[in-house]
Amino acid sequence: MLILASASPRRHELLTQAGLEFKITAANLNEDLLENEPAAAYVQRLSEEKAQAVWNLHESLDTPEDPLVVLGADTCVVVDGQILGKPTDTADARRMLTLLSGRTHVVLTGIAVVTGTKVLRDLDITQVTFNCVTDSEIAQYIVSGEPLDKAGAYAIQGYAARWIPRIEGCYFNVVGLPIARTIALLAEAESGAPSTLVES
Repeated sequence: MLILASASPRRHELLTQAGLEFKITAANLNEDLLENEPAAAYVQRLSEEKAQAVWNLHESLDTPEDPLVVLGADTCVVVDGQILGKPTDTADARRMLTLLSGRTHVVLTGIAVVTGTKVLRDLDITQVTFNCVTDSEIAQYIVSGEPLDKAGAYAIQGYAARWIPRIEGCYFNVVGLPIARTIALLAEAESGAPSTLVES
């Protein structure tokens, strides 16, 4: 049994498109950044903590015939060394979009898979370039509501696509889940190999 430890509709949609069958249990965790914690460590830690928390919650479902596998993920945007998560309000969304305007930033997604015998982690990094965006365009975008539940206050698969001339790396990572890496990690988790910890 596969459980996605995320309420993100984008991750749900991507896993469904990839042909996976799964259930959803969102992890309710403190997602505050630790002091001096690098962005890569932050998303990897949160992805593992989410997966582990949900696995612990459903541990009784784990059987030899149908092992319990929990997938966790966390995404953040980094510009000028600042980690941008989801905006707290419209003013925060405006601040983030102004920071991203006319620049290249990095999107990091940590993924983790927890089973009864393994904890596997991986990291995907994509560079995203924004065109210059005017204040009025930003204001119009915020009114749409789209930025308010997205890391970095934008959705590459939505209206903000008009401002993104190029990316370097996995598009799906920016949406919220690097599918190819995720499938590979799930395959490793379901293999008979001994417990390992994967980081990159």
